[in-house]
Amino acid sequence: MPTAPRPQSDVVLNADKIDLVREGRLLLDQVTVTVLTGEHWALLGPNGAGKSTLLGILGAYTHPTRGAAEILGHRLGRVDVHALRKLIGQVNPRHPLESARTVREIVLTGVTGTIELVPRWTPSQDDLRRAGELIELMGLTPRVDARWPNLSQGERGRALIARALMADPRLLLLDEPATGLDVAARERLLAAIDELRENRPGLTTVLVTHHLEELPTSTSHALLLRDGRVLAAGPADEVVTTDLVSACFDHPIAITRRNGRWAATAAPAH
Repeated sequence: MPTAPRPQSDVVLNADKIDLVREGRLLLDQVTVTVLTGEHWALLGPNGAGKSTLLGILGAYTHPTRGAAEILGHRLGRVDVHALRKLIGQVNPRHPLESARTVREIVLTGVTGTIELVPRWTPSQDDLRRAGELIELMGLTPRVDARWPNLSQGERGRALIARALMADPRLLLLDEPATGLDVAARERLLAAIDELRENRPGLTTVLVTHHLEELPTSTSHALLLRDGRVLAAGPADEVVTTDLVSACFDHPIAITRRNGRWAATAAPAH
């Protein structure tokens, strides 16, 4: 019996045949994908495939050259993007913070959506309570007063996730959150993402990476991008396969999954 179509209100992201042309180069080519509430997508592909470019459109920072992109029910080109961005949590490991703010202060900037604390702005008791809860969720309570320069890359990543969640977004975008992490820090970060997804069933996430080992176990869907085109998209177990990943990266790669985690190794030559 066919599955009944999901109601339109469940659609968080919808890209319909979007192209992006920059300086005469076609960076995205007829990209189509629909992301529903509570799904956790991975955008996978080699360097230069267009992953971060697509994430920029999904985060309302870039407009497609052609095609339609709808985010949380709002179509780009017909919405105030500044207001729309406030509904989206975004995590960029290259966060351009220059001052030595504490973890608590960094998380509180998520209320105002700014990099630095707004002068003369005072957080409410509810803001402070919420920040404390998110800091605890990310396992950073012992480091709440530690300052940005003294945080490890993993601690910074978890602090930025807590910051992104301060506005209680329905959509969370993570751009290579495990960049620069050692194995232990990566595992702590992925465990925190899995716990977050379990605790917030209505949250939808999109995570960009080109390392399959950086996919949390809670990843539900995947999109393979190659040369700006969608090679495959759908449930993760149907997309993250030896044949499709090998085609995406143009190299024989054997995919295995154990205890919910993926691994990629060079496939033996035939």
